[in-house]
Amino acid sequence: MVMRKQARQDVRYSVVVPAYQAEDIVGPCVAALVAQSVPRDSYEVLVVDDGSTDQTAAVASAAGADAVLHVPHGGPAAARNAGVAAARGEIVLMTDADCVPSKGWIAAMVAPFADPQVMGTKGSYRTKQRPWVARLVQLEYEIRYERMARLPSIDFIDTYAAAYRRHVLVEEQGFNTIYPMASVEDVDLSFRVARRGRLIFVPEAWVWHRHPATLNAYLRRKALYGYWRALLYIKQPDKAAGDSHTDPMLKVQFVLVAVMAILGVLGLLSRAARRWLWGGAGAAVGAFGVTTWPFVRWAWPRDRTVALLWPGVVWLRALVQGTGLALGLVVHGRRKLRRDDRTGAATPT
Repeated sequence: MVMRKQARQDVRYSVVVPAYQAEDIVGPCVAALVAQSVPRDSYEVLVVDDGSTDQTAAVASAAGADAVLHVPHGGPAAARNAGVAAARGEIVLMTDADCVPSKGWIAAMVAPFADPQVMGTKGSYRTKQRPWVARLVQLEYEIRYERMARLPSIDFIDTYAAAYRRHVLVEEQGFNTIYPMASVEDVDLSFRVARRGRLIFVPEAWVWHRHPATLNAYLRRKALYGYWRALLYIKQPDKAAGDSHTDPMLKVQFVLVAVMAILGVLGLLSRAARRWLWGGAGAAVGAFGVTTWPFVRWAWPRDRTVALLWPGVVWLRALVQGTGLALGLVVHGRRKLRRDDRTGAATPT
């Protein structure tokens, strides 16, 4: 069901915001969207209430959303697809309910579409938080932003600040709802769209965001991300080699952590070879430290606390995300084999 306040006549852009149990956060997001620098009649704000049982819909409507779509709870991928289906703009922008876009966000996001080869754009995060974990997350994004800004095009768009040509979203059948929670559904889509044309990083199109503020929350997110990344790699194996967003050292760190663990355990079990096994584990620790040095050096003048804590945090990140990835490859790989067996499709060797 769609509740529209009014039908704007000359809509060029549609902003889709999925929201679930978001009564405490969706108001500032919508308020920022209705106060953009582009003419208000040129865009519509569509909030998709993903089966919330709180006052999300009422808060979004009171904050100025042009329409609130009510859909059964199905996760962000399905909610965004519902928003795209209702959108009337030729460009569909997306952000999350916990984001507050800057005043010039829409203008910056849509500017690259003057080039007909551009199929999508990606903005950036900012935060006002002071806990060290949140600061670490922000710097983790910023070093990636610096790398992406040097590229003529990218292949990775996060939906916290995303824009696509609507016809491309329709032709690609939107977000894949095989991902039941916020994970890599946006990455899956951006990989597909990147094959059709250029995706552009627009760093000046920024949104305020509240990052995880505790180490446990940060690591939980990384573990889930690794688990669902495995399914993405099974679906699109060509992307396992890397993309424009992911730290190139991450897979090396996965391997080094695994080597540390295996050699350490074998050293405990074998007295005869303990010296050599633990020596190998120590060498892996040293190599791991080398992989963290570029970030430490980059972060030192920006935030010394984050720079000093980074090696330990990134070791934990590699451990939990790598474990999630390995578990996901087993679980999703077995499910794919069962589906192939049922359909008679060729199974991987």
